[in-house]
Amino acid sequence: MKYLALALLFCALASLSDASCYVKILQPDMTQCQDVSDNTWHPIGSTWRNSECFDCSCTGCCQAFSTPTRFDSDCVSVFDSAACEFIVHKRNDPTQLCPIHGAVGK
Repeated sequence: MKYLALALLFCALASLSDASCYVKILQPDMTQCQDVSDNTWHPIGSTWRNSECFDCSCTGCCQAFSTPTRFDSDCVSVFDSAACEFIVHKRNDPTQLCPIHGAVGK
């Protein structure tokens, strides 16, 4: 009974995470696959991060960053595409970072 409750808890937590992933289908004779965002080719079994900040393999990709959902109202969230992360800082002072109270993804 204890394992059933634990399994249900994990299922509930997975659905609340709101991570963005997608699955790709491999053909049995494939030796490479193509990233649909960058049109780059990769060997089966490899992993990479594409230009849209998704961590990928030949079987699928998942968002590599979390999106802040709760932070102070005097702050703003800005995506840093080079680092694949959101930076939350004071609206009037980009050098002063703000605490993040909630996020979704990753």
